[in-house]
Amino acid sequence: MSGGARARTQEEIRRFLAIGAVQVAELDLEGEGGSGLRPGPGSPPVTHGEVFLLVRRAGRPVGTLLTRVPEGSDPRTVLWEAARAAHGTSRRRGGRTEEGGGAAPRGAIALRGAGARAPSGVPRVPAGGGDPDAAVPGGPRDAPTETGDGGEDGGAPPFVSVVVATRERAGQLARALDSLLAQRHPRFEVVVVDNAPATTATRTLVEGAYGERVRYVCEPVPGLAAAHNTGLAAARGELIAFTDDDVVADARWLTELAAPFAADPRLGCATGLILPARLRTPAQVLLESHGGFAKGFTPTTYDPGDPPRDEPLFPFTAGRFGSGANMAFRTEVLRAVGGFDPATGAGTPARGGDDLYGFVRVLTHGHRLHYTPYALVWHHHRETWADLETQAYGYGAGLTAYLTAILAGRPALLPAFLARLPRGLAHARALTAVRDTDGGSAPGAHGTRTHPWPRRLSRLQRRGMVHGPLGYLRARRALWGTAGRGAG
Repeated sequence: MSGGARARTQEEIRRFLAIGAVQVAELDLEGEGGSGLRPGPGSPPVTHGEVFLLVRRAGRPVGTLLTRVPEGSDPRTVLWEAARAAHGTSRRRGGRTEEGGGAAPRGAIALRGAGARAPSGVPRVPAGGGDPDAAVPGGPRDAPTETGDGGEDGGAPPFVSVVVATRERAGQLARALDSLLAQRHPRFEVVVVDNAPATTATRTLVEGAYGERVRYVCEPVPGLAAAHNTGLAAARGELIAFTDDDVVADARWLTELAAPFAADPRLGCATGLILPARLRTPAQVLLESHGGFAKGFTPTTYDPGDPPRDEPLFPFTAGRFGSGANMAFRTEVLRAVGGFDPATGAGTPARGGDDLYGFVRVLTHGHRLHYTPYALVWHHHRETWADLETQAYGYGAGLTAYLTAILAGRPALLPAFLARLPRGLAHARALTAVRDTDGGSAPGAHGTRTHPWPRRLSRLQRRGMVHGPLGYLRARRALWGTAGRGAG
């Protein structure tokens, strides 16, 4: 690194360290006068200062906002008024119905709202617990029902296998397992896949503290995709849900993630909402300001037979569909498409992309994919600048690694990919663009590109994109070598 580049990086880190913490909280509009206000998982009670607020209605997420509680003010009153102003009524905008209301109070910024889109030919009905006014026909596509807990025949709810892959993070895993065992869904199992363990800490935790409530499986080959495939082989459920060891699942997460499958027999995959559990370090705030893992508050169905007209890169921009910390599949569908490519994912030279690979495989085999904001997990973002650098590089590498894996597995997709390549390169440039950090950083609106993103992180993302295909090929060679030694 040259002297000038090193100085710029040091200046970026200095600005980064000046980013202040943001409190995380949630509030249900059905609770009178802010009585439903709670801090985010692992966060202290709300006081004065900046607050990232999840707004619910009757328990269901409808949007978030960023606001400030003045010193000496009552947080419940300030946040209640901000939430009511931003998400208290419904409004029609551009063919979609969004939650919101008149002007937000001074200092409050409505960041994410609700709406709907779904495949043509499927009538939309009011979502259970939501605003009846949101059921307005005539949008781009009409959404399927996301109400009951029952199966496709209206009978018993589906049995779901929940798979959590982990490696040497027993403390975080315990927190995640506690939230999973508290799920209100009546029929599920939890399977922990211990990936290439170096110690017995995970096995001791699962078998000692959780006994028969959680099944333990070991996968010696490193890599998240390999661990997920092992979980897939062990799953007994008709649906299989995946989450990470650094999340806290909302109590209705599993019920809400399973509901779209009952509404649409052609559905192969569902993904859900991921919000930050806390924003106490500059790294956590900056990651969320870059878009975090959230995909907004619009229930959306992606249909390969009716591609979205406003997404010309479909299905190759799989990052829009969801993230691996909150996804579910019909078990038979995921098995039929071959599961995940074991040369992708964290823990391999590819660095990521296993979830994106799974999404595109399901879509290119003719199944629909549905995103629901009602299935919520809270994610504990990594905390340091070094973590953020690793994550930025991994994002870039995972993106191009998964594309390489898809094209290697289905060469027939190459003409469609090449036709979209110019727009894809423009999308990649926008995704990794440098944005000024002089104004500080705060959690930004999903889908916007106005948030700060330092030059150092932009450069690492782009380097990762260059590395991705090579990393994937190295991972494939390593797997072939392992298979060869095993055969011998």
